[in-house]
Amino acid sequence: MFLHSIHSPEDVKRIPKKDLPALAREMRSRIIEVVGRNGGHLASNLGVVELAIALHRSFSSPQDAIVWDVSHQCYPHKMLTGRCEAFSSVRLKGGISGFTRIRESEHDFFDAGHASSSISSALGLLAAWEQLGKKGKVVAVIGDGALTGGMAFEGLSHAGQLARNLIVVVNDNQMSIDRNVGSFSRYLSRLTFTHFYQGFRFRLDRLVDKIPYFNRHLGKLIFRFKRGIKGLFLTNNLFVDLGFEYAGPLNGHDIDEMERVFSKAKKIPRPVVVHVVTKKGKGYSPAENNPSVFHGVGPFNTSGGIVEKFDTLSFTEEFSSRIVELAEKDGRIAAVTAAMSKGTGLDAFSRRFPRRFFDVGIAEEHAVSFAGGLAAGGLIPVVAVYSTFMQRSVDQVIEDIALQNRHAVLVLDRAGAVPSDGETHQGIFDIALFRPVPNLCILSVAGKGDMDVCLEWAVHGTESPVIIRWPKMTCPSELPQFSSPVETGRGLFIPCEEFAPSLAVRCAEGEDGRKKSVLLVCTGSIFSETLKAARSLLMDGVPADIYSLRFIKPLDTQYFLKAAEGYSVIVFVEDGIKAGGISQELEHLVVTSAETARAKSCVLAFPDRFVPNGNREQILEEAGLSPQQIARCARELGRG
Repeated sequence: MFLHSIHSPEDVKRIPKKDLPALAREMRSRIIEVVGRNGGHLASNLGVVELAIALHRSFSSPQDAIVWDVSHQCYPHKMLTGRCEAFSSVRLKGGISGFTRIRESEHDFFDAGHASSSISSALGLLAAWEQLGKKGKVVAVIGDGALTGGMAFEGLSHAGQLARNLIVVVNDNQMSIDRNVGSFSRYLSRLTFTHFYQGFRFRLDRLVDKIPYFNRHLGKLIFRFKRGIKGLFLTNNLFVDLGFEYAGPLNGHDIDEMERVFSKAKKIPRPVVVHVVTKKGKGYSPAENNPSVFHGVGPFNTSGGIVEKFDTLSFTEEFSSRIVELAEKDGRIAAVTAAMSKGTGLDAFSRRFPRRFFDVGIAEEHAVSFAGGLAAGGLIPVVAVYSTFMQRSVDQVIEDIALQNRHAVLVLDRAGAVPSDGETHQGIFDIALFRPVPNLCILSVAGKGDMDVCLEWAVHGTESPVIIRWPKMTCPSELPQFSSPVETGRGLFIPCEEFAPSLAVRCAEGEDGRKKSVLLVCTGSIFSETLKAARSLLMDGVPADIYSLRFIKPLDTQYFLKAAEGYSVIVFVEDGIKAGGISQELEHLVVTSAETARAKSCVLAFPDRFVPNGNREQILEEAGLSPQQIARCARELGRG
């Protein structure tokens, strides 16, 4: 057992080389055990165990900085930097994050969670260190999938221009969330076959290392000579053309080989790319055979690699089947995603309509502008991206979709509270970000039937650009209102007699029926919790109806005010950030309108802070949005 003795990276360096394979096996066993219990990113972490060991043996963190792109593959890094004991709490409320977090450790230099930013962040850190006279190496570890993002190329271009002493480790496993696509992935694959060049390169390096640098002019001559030799034997190395030295491809599971190359890279006074080839899911056959399934996974049976599948239908699964049905009938429908076809439910579409499916890689900005082009050409593009990643495309949504009024449908999976992945993955900003944009329609669906009619309307019922958002959860039980036809700007009024008839009877009063008491107004993605709150109020004899905001934009305000008329308490429940959300505008409307001015009201939404780890229930409770807190707010207003 080695892990119990590792409290810092210096302890890793003391382990004899012959024992490193045993350490790697122990780390993999620990990762599989904890992820099997907690859920998390499995395949990506199993693939970088030896790389993490080699990096921490070759560099001296935190005097040297190791910057992990996305950082969903940082579990081995955490285990080697004093967090092995805490690793059992990864992704749990109050536990350590599944991503790098600066508050956790001096060895985590950035709060990461989105792809393609590591080179830019690392280069900025290095430039600052050099300005301040701080000695230290900076290493950016980026996957081949993240290299499909344009920001990575911006960082590479600037690094080559600045000629800083930056080391970029390209972890090449032919995978991101889904299998990589595009010409750059094929380019990296070609590089992995240049072993002749690499053998020659290392022999040349050994020879050149023996030549003394008598003066700076001779140093330049030797550098140009080496570049000329590389140009002779490898004419298409993009990294060299950008101003980098290039080493690779290396076996990313051979610690000794990587240590030797890292030792050389540290001595080169220019930016260096070290290209390592790893196997995603290494050491666990279910993950090796199906790395996409085990990229991000919930708790599972580790002995058989069986991921439990519940009988309930998720919003993502309903979208998956519905978009295929629509595309069967309309050949103009095309689907676009950014390296997340399985996560968004578009994998079925990709198999059924391969010519109408476009996975652009980790390039959300390009996905949106590309969709604008598809729309300009006469297709109806449906772009499926997680809410947290659509944040990266705000400019493209404004300029290339809304401004030109292109008929594109942008579907935001994982809107609202997102379990376990912490601050960087919450889908709570999309309403505030996109609600001010002209021409955009924004819908928030509450259930299966709601999804079906809203998607049909977005594709065939309007010529405007549309955003549809839904949560990462199972669909609630169906209600008749969910399948009601879409009326632009109008939500779904659901009286308590519909969702709790027996409880509603207890609230009835005389021949005139029950008195209006509480109206809960919610965005569709938090309908389930709002429904529980309404039932809790009914149990206490308090009549409570629900108005689900199918439309966040545009709003039929007169229709809403008519629905809200006569209630003594109105509680707005929004699974987005409060500042800039829809609820504050609606509450102002209630307060200033004669029909509803006498009602007492409040807004429950996410506060002005980032949301830490937790499951959906814990996240909502932390934000004051649990069913109990919604019901309590309504009761207190009623008593006030």
